[in-house]
Amino acid sequence: MSLLSLIIALVVVGIVLWAINKFVPMDGKVKTLLNVVVICVLVLWLLQAFGLLDFLGTVHVGKVHR
Repeated sequence: MSLLSLIIALVVVGIVLWAINKFVPMDGKVKTLLNVVVICVLVLWLLQAFGLLDFLGTVHVGKVHR
């Protein structure tokens, strides 16, 4: 993934999160929780994109039935 696509993705997520916070009527606690979850997911995604969390690709949950 190129640096430009990472920057574009971050800008898009930021604009969407800003729009949700600005225009969607929600309780303050829900907005805070939404912001924390989005930031955590973005940090994990960036760490994986830069190769610092390569082990996440080998994590499997449950059994695969074939």
